[in-house]
Amino acid sequence: MIRGRSAVAGIGELPPRRDTGDETVVEMLSRIAALTVRDAGISLRDVDGLVVHDTGAAMGAVMMVEMLGLRANFVDRVGHGGATGTAMVARAAMAVASGMCDTCLCLTASTRRARFTGYPIVDSSPTAEFEEPYGGSGPNYGYAMIAQRYSHEYRLTPEQRALVAVQQRYNACANPDAIFHGQPLTVDDVLSSPMIVDPLHRLEIVLPTGGAAGVLVTTTERAAHLAHKPVPVLGVGEHVSHWSATYAPNLTVSSVKPAADRAFEMAGVGRKDVGLLSVYDCYTITVLLTLEDAGFCDKGTAGRFVEEHDLRWDGDLPVNTHGGQLSYGQSGIAGGMSHVTEAVRQLQGRAPQRTIPDLERAFVHGNGGVMGEQVSLILGTRE
Repeated sequence: MIRGRSAVAGIGELPPRRDTGDETVVEMLSRIAALTVRDAGISLRDVDGLVVHDTGAAMGAVMMVEMLGLRANFVDRVGHGGATGTAMVARAAMAVASGMCDTCLCLTASTRRARFTGYPIVDSSPTAEFEEPYGGSGPNYGYAMIAQRYSHEYRLTPEQRALVAVQQRYNACANPDAIFHGQPLTVDDVLSSPMIVDPLHRLEIVLPTGGAAGVLVTTTERAAHLAHKPVPVLGVGEHVSHWSATYAPNLTVSSVKPAADRAFEMAGVGRKDVGLLSVYDCYTITVLLTLEDAGFCDKGTAGRFVEEHDLRWDGDLPVNTHGGQLSYGQSGIAGGMSHVTEAVRQLQGRAPQRTIPDLERAFVHGNGGVMGEQVSLILGTRE
């Protein structure tokens, strides 16, 4: 049983940057490891577990064990795209709960140069052979297909999609680390921005940046004696159905539902018991689908839901209080982890200028591929 047997005790973050210079991923991972253990009030000598993302380097996870000087009882490498951050925390919680390790670091980092130099890796996937030559390149087209189909089936309006970006920008304006801090947004601004892939406008799509984020998971008993209030992992859920939009079983019903259902069942709480939604937001349509499929509103009603509820940090249902990746910045793999770190900050009362009062539980969700890789977490200050 995972519920309540492990807790997040420390977080670290390098805020999003448009250009990370010559720093390598390994260097950023090392820096964020030091920041994360320092936040918890321990040292790397106290860490016996490590989870990293797929860095593309041979023996990447083992290399980081060596670089950090760890003596690890548990090591894992995760490659779930945007769901990697939540999947890391889920695996760390499982490892700690099962006794495989006592204290596990989860590290993510992505570099970014202002001038794009291309992809150095040769892609031999079916997507590269059968989709990209005919225009199916990158994620934009897949999410645009989802938005187009969803709008047709459920009469979603462009203004309803835009409202997601507007309310998250409000949150970013309360977060000094956000890329778009101090730059408020209106629905008209979103809809007048260039159309990238019909029906998605530029301001409905994340801005790629570089950055890093880390989370330290340990036993609840140990966490109680560390620097900050423990944030127990109450529930986890995962479901993977596809990667490419071509093979999606359904464009308007995602794999979020089984992942979220498992997490809530494990936690033993309901949707009304959650005071913060920290959910992956690569596109405005992603947030709307997640609200529905995670069970916060009925299928086909997300457009009306965002009109009837206030998703701002000081609203009745706060969503992505750091600004989300749409306005905080998407630091590659670390972008997904920012939803975890923000939820922990809020639960620990460490989010000045945007604090949710008396917050007890948060729903955190990661999405990878084109709505095909889904991992949910329920975090809370009490069961």
